[in-house]
Amino acid sequence: MPIDARIRRRLKLRDLDTLIVVAKHGSMAKAAGQLSVSQPAVSKAMSEMEHTLGVRLLDRTAQGVEPTLYGRALLKWAQAIFDDVRQGMNEIEFLADPTTGELRVGAAEPVLAGLLPAIIERIHRKHPMISIQVRPLGAVTQIHRDLRERSVDLVLSRMAQSSEEDLDNEILFYDRTLVVAGLDNPWTRRRKIKLFELINQPWSLPPSDTVIGMLIEEAFRANGLDTPRRSVMTSSIQLHGALMGSGPYLAIFPSSTLHFSGKRLALKTLAVDLGIPAWPIAITTLKNRTISPVARLFIECAREVSKPLAKQK
Repeated sequence: MPIDARIRRRLKLRDLDTLIVVAKHGSMAKAAGQLSVSQPAVSKAMSEMEHTLGVRLLDRTAQGVEPTLYGRALLKWAQAIFDDVRQGMNEIEFLADPTTGELRVGAAEPVLAGLLPAIIERIHRKHPMISIQVRPLGAVTQIHRDLRERSVDLVLSRMAQSSEEDLDNEILFYDRTLVVAGLDNPWTRRRKIKLFELINQPWSLPPSDTVIGMLIEEAFRANGLDTPRRSVMTSSIQLHGALMGSGPYLAIFPSSTLHFSGKRLALKTLAVDLGIPAWPIAITTLKNRTISPVARLFIECAREVSKPLAKQK
């Protein structure tokens, strides 16, 4: 019997699911409890799978079990298989009733406060039963890991400077970086401001070890200035906005946040140029992954919502 036919007959989805649970918990006993089966049943399933594939999938130690090189390879594709099955079920559900469906979106902090809510509101005006699960993301490495591990269906964020072969990026627009303040801040009444005039103001800024934090420091250095003292250091757009709304703080915001949420947050752009190049905002997906109908709907809505920003220079 050819090896692929033998594997198709002997390797079951239940076995792959068991492997995923065992690897997650690092223990046969804990996996058995999670799966509501006996520990010998779990051990037998793992042994039979290793026999079928002809390789050791798990290393057994006194502390538990952990995947071998072969186990990690199979786990990667097992997760992809279950994700594809889930995508297939979602597509069947969507085809049966186009007003429903489910989507998991990974989003970086800057788009959570402006662009993403606008896209979701637009979708729900026509399709109120669609469920959108939003996963806040941090570093670019986390964004890519979540896509590859199928934790999210797509990502909406600033695009990484270096492209990777297994990822597709569709740039929606280029986001400018602005200095902003609350509407009652006296600096909002100035028609022209030099950057050095703002050095001694109270600033709410992101940490220096973040991408935007490093860009801000480079912008001040390019103007022959030291970075302002961080009165508050945070990556939270919500906290920046709250501080500016109730006090004299200045902050750095993406232009897209001001476009979609400037009125709600009661913020205004100051007439000063940081000189930071505009950053591409993109939808990122896996190249080898089928785009579900709900994901396609999301992408179409994102294009429409982003049109006004795409026209800006």
